[in-house]
Amino acid sequence: MPAYSADTIRRDATSRPLPPRLRRHAASAMQAMVSTAPRTAHDVDGPRAETFILELLRLHDQCRTAARQLGRAAAMAGLVFIGWACLPAATQAGGAGTGQAESPYFYLPHADPALDALPLKATEVDVHVAGVIANVRVRQTYRNEGSRAIEARYLFPGSTHAAVHAMQVRLGERLITAQIREKQQARVDYEEAQRAGKTAALLEQHRPNVFQMNVANILPGDTVQVELRYTELLVPSDGRYQFVFPTVVGPRYNSPAAAQALDTPIAQPVLATAAGATTPADAFTLALRLDSPIPIKAIESPSHALETHIDDNGRRASLRLAADAQGRPPHNRDFILDYRLAGDRVEAGLLVSHGGDAGNGGGDDENFFLAMIEPPKAVPSAQISPRDYIFVVDVSGSMHGFPLQTAKTMLRELIGGLRPTDTFNVLLFSGSNRVLHERSVAATAENIQRAIDTIEHYQGGGGTELMPALRRVYRLPKAPQLSRSVIVVTDGYVSVEREAFALVREHLNEANVFAFGIGSSVNRHLMEGLARAGMGEPFIITDARQARSEAERFRRMVETPVLTSVKAVFDDIDAYDVEPPQLPDVLAQRPVVLFGKWRGTREDLPAGSLRLQGHTAELRYEQRLPFAQTPPVPPGATPAAGNADADTNADAAALHQALRHLWARHRIAGLSDQEALLGDDSQRQAITALGLQYGLLTDYTSFIAIDQLVRRAADAVSAPVDQPTPLPEGVSPLAIGAAVPSTPEPATWGAALLVLSLLALLTRRQHRAGRQRWTR
Repeated sequence: MPAYSADTIRRDATSRPLPPRLRRHAASAMQAMVSTAPRTAHDVDGPRAETFILELLRLHDQCRTAARQLGRAAAMAGLVFIGWACLPAATQAGGAGTGQAESPYFYLPHADPALDALPLKATEVDVHVAGVIANVRVRQTYRNEGSRAIEARYLFPGSTHAAVHAMQVRLGERLITAQIREKQQARVDYEEAQRAGKTAALLEQHRPNVFQMNVANILPGDTVQVELRYTELLVPSDGRYQFVFPTVVGPRYNSPAAAQALDTPIAQPVLATAAGATTPADAFTLALRLDSPIPIKAIESPSHALETHIDDNGRRASLRLAADAQGRPPHNRDFILDYRLAGDRVEAGLLVSHGGDAGNGGGDDENFFLAMIEPPKAVPSAQISPRDYIFVVDVSGSMHGFPLQTAKTMLRELIGGLRPTDTFNVLLFSGSNRVLHERSVAATAENIQRAIDTIEHYQGGGGTELMPALRRVYRLPKAPQLSRSVIVVTDGYVSVEREAFALVREHLNEANVFAFGIGSSVNRHLMEGLARAGMGEPFIITDARQARSEAERFRRMVETPVLTSVKAVFDDIDAYDVEPPQLPDVLAQRPVVLFGKWRGTREDLPAGSLRLQGHTAELRYEQRLPFAQTPPVPPGATPAAGNADADTNADAAALHQALRHLWARHRIAGLSDQEALLGDDSQRQAITALGLQYGLLTDYTSFIAIDQLVRRAADAVSAPVDQPTPLPEGVSPLAIGAAVPSTPEPATWGAALLVLSLLALLTRRQHRAGRQRWTR
């Protein structure tokens, strides 16, 4: 039996005794399949398709006699057609693939013993939650234990709500404070310092939740500590507060047809436990302090074991990570902390700061406010109108195992809980997609059971072509009298966030979007962005036990009337730069959040108020928040004994800086959404200006810290080292390219059936022709 390679496939396609026209078509098809098969390791369809073609050709050699009976042209056409059908939909469309360097791969110990391939030795996280504001400090310790100078490069996640506002680098006794710079200029400065033999650190943003740290010229024996600081707002939902610290970037699928590939310039190595490439459990530590003006009712972590202490009055808690009973490492899944306050109360109200409270001598004369307003309560379900639901379910390779099994549990609850007056449909997608019905059907027991049985059949395999699936959703017909909700269920491991946000916004008048992210380290940027663009809500499920409760929360949310025609009215307050500029319809169980600035002096605090107006199902709604009753310090701040005035001033300064950063972060997020909608960089100048003015990390600004001491010869080359990270807990190795049993794409089954039908037809015709020759 001959051995086949990519080259022999091409030769074979042109050398078989076929008619010239079919030979040309076969050669072109084979060439296209081999040259355009995806090379991203996340998408196993491409390599699997090429292997399948080889096996088919071997089978063709073994069955050459049968092939002659059926006709060589028909046999070769069948082989080409089946091979073509095995490729992902995007490859069939002829999209250009992205480079392999952008894909994750398993880390292997470096062959050079002089090179320290694991330069990140420890990550320490310290969190202080005061009321609704979290201040986070992250310290990364890099140490070169090899004998060659290195450049450490580390891709790591961050909170989607983080306003990263400071970075410091400690090298021995020297402390270097990073400066914010335009992104390209910061990269130029970093590379110049690297060539000059100086130690430098560069922090860049690739996504709102994906950052990259570069540390150049770490000499043998050096210890370099890089400290980041960020602020974020904790918005409660259904009376529950949640703080999330992501620890690992999940592998991303780069669609060959995507206009926005993952713009990281380095590959992302993944630790393979089988290779022994692990890090000690104490390499990641986290400590958290929680101050609340209302006693804490309950505090727990669904992701990690904790050592927790709550003081006697119940308003202050401290906690740190404890040893995991199952021996799991702490840094392969998001850290999640849930807590509730007494009576399930929400810290609704108004926070106001004055520029004179900054205390930094920076000439800051802007005043800020933050309003958080509880929504109205629920009404009887009899008032709820019927809706149409489209469930868009990811059945790709990265969903294999825990994520997909959890999704099935959750979908059984969601679909099974529909009311008889509702209609629904299901679209399943991986490298291709299929829809259960051509139009939505009534939520009868029979239709619901059929949908659940179909979903149960899938096990996960193939690429993650989200965009074709979403486009197909918006092409599905809809009854004009029904409102439609699209429910996307995925782990979010894609690189087409901007395209997806733009598509959802373009069709906002047709449907709102809810996003369910399933997994231990989901792409929260995608899930929250889809929900924000679609005026819906994100739901994150990190544990199978949460599936039913989150499905129930979704049901309560959609069955509660929204607050419509919402607007903010400022009485006797000179407010400006209010974010968001227009308030969307509000779902119940989640407060309305409003940022802004106001004009005035500290001694002349406005006596007016903020009024939130809107309409519920049948009533007019209004809530009033007076400025004059605003506390001067953040909720939860407790002045220490002995110097209460100094502590109060420090608290006021901290509040002002937090509101300043949070307002700018929210404004930047809005401008980024506009860019996504337009598909360009039209807001680059505005985002850059905000990043520079408020000292924030953005898509167009970076932090750069350079030690002015020249520590090695100019132009001496330091070895680049990409810090590997663990594979997120529960994510199948299929996400990195390892094959597991998977459900074939619907397109493959259809193509195979069509080819078999054609071959059967040719056989029948040839049989008839033979009979005619004998009868003559």
